[in-house]
Amino acid sequence: MVDNRTPPASDDVLNPKTATEKLAKNSKNEQDELSEEDQQLVSELEMIVERLKESSIEIHRSALENLVSVIRTTTSSMTSVPKPLKYLKPHYGTLVDIFEQWSDAQNKRALASILSLLGMVYDKENNRECLKYRLLAGYENETISEWGHEYVRHLAMEIGLEYSANVEDDEQSVEYLVPVALEAVAFFFKHNAEVDAIDLLEELNLHEAVVNYVTKDTFERVCMYMISCSPLLPPPADTNYLLTARTIYRKLGKPAQCLPLSIRLGRSDLIKEDWESCTTRVEKAQLAFIMARQQVHMPELIDDDDEELKACMNNTNLSKNYLNLARDLELLDPKTPEDIYKSHLENTRADATLDSARHNLASTFVNAFVNAGYGTDKLMTTEAEGKEWVFKNKDMGMLSASASLGMIMLWDVEDGLLQVDKYLYSSDNHIKAGAVFAIGMLTTSVHDETDSAKALLSEYITENNPAIVKLAAICGLGVAYAGTNREEILELLLPIISDTDITIDLSSMAALAAGLVCVGTGNGDVSPVILQAMMERMDSELNHKYARFMALGLSLLFLGTQDTYDTIRETLKAVTHPIGKQASVLMQVCAYAGTGNVLEVQKMLHLCAEHLGEKEDQLPQAFAVLGVGLISMGEGIGSEMSLRTFDHLMQYGEPYVRRAVPLAMALVCASNPVVGVLDTLNKFSHDNDKSVASSAIFAMGVVGAGTNNARLAQLLRQLATYYHKDADLLFVVRIAQGLLHMGKGTMTVNPYHHDRSLLSHTALAGLLVPIIAMTNAEKLIMTDSHFLMYFLARAMYPRFLITFNEQLENVSASARVGQAVDAVGQVGRPKNITGFQTHETPVLLAHSERAELATDKYIPLTNVLEGFVILTKNPDYQEDEESL
Repeated sequence: MVDNRTPPASDDVLNPKTATEKLAKNSKNEQDELSEEDQQLVSELEMIVERLKESSIEIHRSALENLVSVIRTTTSSMTSVPKPLKYLKPHYGTLVDIFEQWSDAQNKRALASILSLLGMVYDKENNRECLKYRLLAGYENETISEWGHEYVRHLAMEIGLEYSANVEDDEQSVEYLVPVALEAVAFFFKHNAEVDAIDLLEELNLHEAVVNYVTKDTFERVCMYMISCSPLLPPPADTNYLLTARTIYRKLGKPAQCLPLSIRLGRSDLIKEDWESCTTRVEKAQLAFIMARQQVHMPELIDDDDEELKACMNNTNLSKNYLNLARDLELLDPKTPEDIYKSHLENTRADATLDSARHNLASTFVNAFVNAGYGTDKLMTTEAEGKEWVFKNKDMGMLSASASLGMIMLWDVEDGLLQVDKYLYSSDNHIKAGAVFAIGMLTTSVHDETDSAKALLSEYITENNPAIVKLAAICGLGVAYAGTNREEILELLLPIISDTDITIDLSSMAALAAGLVCVGTGNGDVSPVILQAMMERMDSELNHKYARFMALGLSLLFLGTQDTYDTIRETLKAVTHPIGKQASVLMQVCAYAGTGNVLEVQKMLHLCAEHLGEKEDQLPQAFAVLGVGLISMGEGIGSEMSLRTFDHLMQYGEPYVRRAVPLAMALVCASNPVVGVLDTLNKFSHDNDKSVASSAIFAMGVVGAGTNNARLAQLLRQLATYYHKDADLLFVVRIAQGLLHMGKGTMTVNPYHHDRSLLSHTALAGLLVPIIAMTNAEKLIMTDSHFLMYFLARAMYPRFLITFNEQLENVSASARVGQAVDAVGQVGRPKNITGFQTHETPVLLAHSERAELATDKYIPLTNVLEGFVILTKNPDYQEDEESL
């Protein structure tokens, strides 16, 4: 009687590791359970094996052909072991012996091919017999594919294992594996399994060979996979993957896809190569737009008489295009701070007990952030109100008030300088200093041909000006020329850093400005000067609240450069003051920013876990916490893991560690209001430790910056009510409200762009300055150094998609905007976005959103629809398709 019980599903699945065990388990009852058809198959296979034992070569050939035919044609379930393989198990050893005895080469190859297939199932001792017999059978003329896809995948696995075993044994050569591996790669590419092909080539250190197999149909999937694997690989394999992907794009003539990879690699020679590979001027314009967004300024690439291309690279029309977007979205009407506070929704008159000067200062910042880039507001730019509002503030508040013009006139150099000019001749040094800072701020992200920021600010640094004006001019130069690495700017700043006769605040801010100018370059002229300044300054001076910016300036030089800072770190050990340790940790943090390097995160967590005595300097621990967020911010899984780690640090960490946790969370989720993060920060904002509360409130502002998130707006209004008697914390709440409504909801401060693949060093540096300032908020932001908030101008950028035609004129195109979907490594043509809505450009894009064209009317010159995108008309598009 036949047993009708169905075995577990997992028992039927074809898996080389478990197939042998399954066969052994069923062998006892096999003969009893065989159907008549199966019994006939067993008899046929036994007869074929008997014929193979005979001495005639011709009989052997006929029997082998018969055996191949039986294996291929016998039908079986897709998920179970094919019956011929099942019933050949008792004969496997016999077939191996027969193979050893034969002498005819052709027959031996045919039998070796069958043994290679059987070896996939019956290789009990992991002798890699599948590979062994495949090498004996040969692999020419696509014979490798005769047993199907699963066989080739198993063979690829054995090739990888064989390579690893031979590499460990140095005397063994691995050259014999390359030809069969390349045959497997060719098979994978032919059958849409590019991921398996790339993995096999990586195991054999042959990833460059992938270039020979890609076609116009497969290159996008291959490059996407290689680029997404890059952060997970150890050096130098990570950069080699990017270089290989770039080579593929070059082969297919895609300069707009090559350029972001050249920028990530930090290679100006490759950027030049990409520029020269453009076949049309329109392609060069698209590259210029991408370079302008990343602040890669290489005017030498453009012909002197091509003003239009220069305008693209210089970002000259950023302000005009931003205002056009505002006009389309009906956002041109200026907003007042009260429109943001919505005091009528608060349960109490929150500002009643707040002294008017502090209230006005908060309103100055809110007004500046909300109306940033619009060129108009109701406090500063109107003739009647402007000067009156400045005088409603006190001392450093006047500086912040007049400097707010730079934020309001952001990116508009011509009109901005006219607005600021009237304050440059003020008799009050604070107002004058604010106007000087405003000049640097309004020229940020924009390169004007006249170099007006340098021309105007240099005289305020070199001449015999008051210290506060010099300080503002130094900050202005740092913000205006961040990332340019220009010699003439450094010539103005380096003497101030090394001059020990001037106060530490000027020297520290000059170091910060120099760090901004040379961010991520590892400039060998600047680092020794800052190190020398640290060594020559007295301990009492290095205890100054501004000294941490000297350490930050030194660290910014090595932003994203990974392990190129070892010499400087060794030199820092000679600095006996605690600032040496602070700078060392901060430099390590900055060097690995955005890399997702797990080992570096572990080092930072080890620092955070130390329990220091009361007299020991705890600031390095705060920087280490920021480091966890900074290192893991560029990588999805790392970001999630870091957020989980921050919960533990808040529960068990020292006070300094707890104060830095909200700031680290802000770095990970800048302009990306994740609900879980907002809830956590809202909980921290009610902490008993005032420093933790202020950090959490500011972090809420950064997390929601430029998003107009309604839930966060409500939380901040509740906090304004809760802290209405605490002037300091209410001030921070107001700043957070201003950040939330930055640019009336059209901006971002997240340093990642180009579909979150490119990290802007200048934007990250601009974001780090106020975050480092918040590590000592009570002595900096809450007292007289609130102007440091304006460094955020360096990180602020519109989050738009604006489309142009080939004449660089605005053109409206239909675009779908939805949540980005990770389609890396998926087969076929998966959708890249989900839950989309269709809009006409220009459109706004949130941090986790992606856009794609809704019709085939236009072809974009870049695969990432973000920022400025040039569209060319599709010659194959038929107009009537759209109306259908």
